[in-house]
Amino acid sequence: MPKLKLKKIAKISLPIILGAFFVGFSIFSSTEEERYQIWHTITNANPFWVSVSVVLGILSHWARALRWKYALQPLGCKPKTLNSFFAIMFGYLSNLGVPRSGEILRGASLASYENINFEKSFGTIVSERIVDLIVLILIIGIALINQSQELLALFEIFQINPLLSLFIMLSLVFLFFIFLKILSSSQHAFILKIRSFFEGLWQGMQSIIHMKNKFAFGLYTLAIWGLYIAIFFVIKYSVPEMQDLGFGPLLVAFIVGTFSMSLTSGGVGIFPIAVGAVLYMYGISKVSGEAFGWILWSSQTALTLILGIISAILLPIYNKNQIFK
Repeated sequence: MPKLKLKKIAKISLPIILGAFFVGFSIFSSTEEERYQIWHTITNANPFWVSVSVVLGILSHWARALRWKYALQPLGCKPKTLNSFFAIMFGYLSNLGVPRSGEILRGASLASYENINFEKSFGTIVSERIVDLIVLILIIGIALINQSQELLALFEIFQINPLLSLFIMLSLVFLFFIFLKILSSSQHAFILKIRSFFEGLWQGMQSIIHMKNKFAFGLYTLAIWGLYIAIFFVIKYSVPEMQDLGFGPLLVAFIVGTFSMSLTSGGVGIFPIAVGAVLYMYGISKVSGEAFGWILWSSQTALTLILGIISAILLPIYNKNQIFK
């Protein structure tokens, strides 16, 4: 079997295997009594607060669809809001099966039904991710000010070196600029094709700089992240032991949960364990902490599955007379 094919299979299968491992770990590292208590807590969760969290999840996805429209406008593309929403949810659905595929599928879906090429569409997605990363860093900064000891303890437990992470990121940026230098000077046919792709990508990434409605884009960004945090906050009311938990511990759990989502497909297995481990540091029992993680993860994943499937079905129907190649 060719090496490239093996590498592709590994990229797809490894996060799924990791997810299965963490699900197994969660089950077998608990006693029979703990498993019963976790299941009892999940099945007896207050349905009202779970429903509120689902509504907040829908609003966050809708806000992301509206924000994307602002990023696309400087490129001369004014997509229908439903097309933007469908493409985003279809991409999220894809991420559950094949990690990292959602952004590509999202850009390709919109390019198929709106008058914009894939490179520019994908470029706006990259720029959005950069903005989201900046917001996440700001949230981490706020948490460090309010919960510094707990976060430093987590860094030690998970052997995370912030300085090493920063060095790696700066090194990648440096290598990227070297790569751009090679692209700009070479006249090789293959390099020219890559250059053309990156030029379109760069145009898409610059859209945020040139957009007229930066304020609205910023408001939607705050709305997206505010809704994400609000989902964590309202779900706590579905677990009796967590109802009096303060905002600070939930913010730390939110940060750790966000990072854990990238380790396996959609955070399967690892998300409840990671969130539960953080909450345990704040005096929440393993049973309630992991139950909280499973309730939050399962409700939002179910929402993604349902909306993703609906979007995949409705996208071609809604655009039956509007297809761009």
